[in-house]
Amino acid sequence: MDKQVVTVTVKGVMPTSSGCAVFLGDKTKTFVIYVDPGIGDAIQRAVSGEQAERPLTHDLMLTMLDGLGAEVERVVISDVDRGTFYARIILSMENELGHKIVEIDARPSDSIVLALACGKPIYTARSVFDSVDDMTEILAKILQQEE
Repeated sequence: MDKQVVTVTVKGVMPTSSGCAVFLGDKTKTFVIYVDPGIGDAIQRAVSGEQAERPLTHDLMLTMLDGLGAEVERVVISDVDRGTFYARIILSMENELGHKIVEIDARPSDSIVLALACGKPIYTARSVFDSVDDMTEILAKILQQEE
């Protein structure tokens, strides 16, 4: 990857009045994506390494990809428009025709769960990273209040 993307990690998942705030970032900056409560729980479970009693949708997706001989290579949060984030899941597959890379449009929340579940990197386009507000101090205050 080059300087057009920034590697980010999930720094926290916090409940909000209407869902969950997912804090993503690197050492220099943290930003937030708001998601519905169900996907926020799935992200938190993936961060914690917890397994659900029964397979969830993301588990099903990974099982299907595996059955097709494909795997998640990486996830890229590719764009943001008026607070709505967009992502791409990059899949890799090998078959009788050779190696193939497939890029799929997806919600960032779903993409994050898949990347976490299979230990793959999450990137943010540099243009997105540069345009979002820095929430590092806000996350630090929230975490401090929880202690």
